[in-house]
Amino acid sequence: MKGELIDVLIIGAGPSGCVAASYLHKKGLKIKVVEKTIFPRFVIGESLLPRCMDHFKEVDLLQPLKDYGFEVKSGARFLQGDVVCNFDFSKKHTAGWDWTWQVPRADFDEVLTNTLIKRGVDISFEQEVVDVKLTDEGSETTIKDKNGNLNQITAKYIIDSSGYGRVLPRFLDLEKPSPLPKHSSIFAHVQDKNRPEGTEGTLITFDVLSKETWLWVIPFSNGHTSIGLVGPTEYLESFTGTNEEKLREIIRLSDFYKDRFEDVDFDFEPKMIKNYSKAVKQIYGKGYVLTGNSAEFLDPVFSSGVTFATESALLASKLIAKELRGGKIDWEDQYYNYIKQGVDVFSTYVNEWYSGNLQKIFFHRPENPEIKKQICAVLAGYVWDQTNPFVKNHNRLVKTVAKVIDMESEVIN
Repeated sequence: MKGELIDVLIIGAGPSGCVAASYLHKKGLKIKVVEKTIFPRFVIGESLLPRCMDHFKEVDLLQPLKDYGFEVKSGARFLQGDVVCNFDFSKKHTAGWDWTWQVPRADFDEVLTNTLIKRGVDISFEQEVVDVKLTDEGSETTIKDKNGNLNQITAKYIIDSSGYGRVLPRFLDLEKPSPLPKHSSIFAHVQDKNRPEGTEGTLITFDVLSKETWLWVIPFSNGHTSIGLVGPTEYLESFTGTNEEKLREIIRLSDFYKDRFEDVDFDFEPKMIKNYSKAVKQIYGKGYVLTGNSAEFLDPVFSSGVTFATESALLASKLIAKELRGGKIDWEDQYYNYIKQGVDVFSTYVNEWYSGNLQKIFFHRPENPEIKKQICAVLAGYVWDQTNPFVKNHNRLVKTVAKVIDMESEVIN
């Protein structure tokens, strides 16, 4: 078994791995990216947030993505019966990007990897990690290629950007139960032949069917649309038949979308992910760091996945580059505490969504413009802005505002 000696091994070639690879390659470090699948490949996580545009710009990946022509996402729409809540990213508390994209991840991720390969980044596909051993010098990772051949890579650092594959959590016994509710999802892409003309046909929408169940609709620029349901695992298991039959039955529950998607063709047999929220005991250690979904996989209701993936990848890469050049890094403070702060904010919003408190605020009329601007900044991914009361006081402010709404309703009634 031959071996390679490098500075940083990156596991996974999605947005997280590509942001890390681009940054470290520019810094002149010897890196290698290994990816289990071959691109293009399907993966969920198609709705981005404006915050991640900062990351793509900083590592010189923004222009190739712009050139592709993905569907622009300038906000998000939430429906509950006849009540509509529109968030416009240009009307938010925190300064920053006013738009991002809705993307078929197969195309999006391939643009990223193709760009990096052209720039000389070593990316190897169909390479599965089968063993990881931490050493005093870093790590020894065994890789198996598609033909079953083994290769050993010795690296000073490993960045685990494997997403839902969660490579290091599995090999290093880092898994722990998520505190979030047990929810599952069923989803597919469809040929959106009944798509309305104009803005309506491009809007990303979350149709709230009940307090704990919601349908996402994410139109792409290629004429196809991602559609899926999120709900309690027991609820999804109550539907019978094939996954296609289940998803068609679910679509008919939406008064707003049932006609548009009644007779569409699915691009593939709908997929289901059960109990998707994940957590880990720690997100860094001697010689390794976890980024994005390989560390914490949150509920997708606010589309935070790719943004956390790129935020954590860029930060981890900066800290590694500094440490490998002799700098002193406090990983607990500079990495864990920072990432945890953002995760905690979004976790609060996920929990308060399913408690019903956040839904009360979204759909209360009349709207409070200032509160809406502050929440919009959170939904845009700017969850580290301590000038935003809905970030700084996230753990109590949502509850407080919802309680005020309840009191107002009691007075009216």
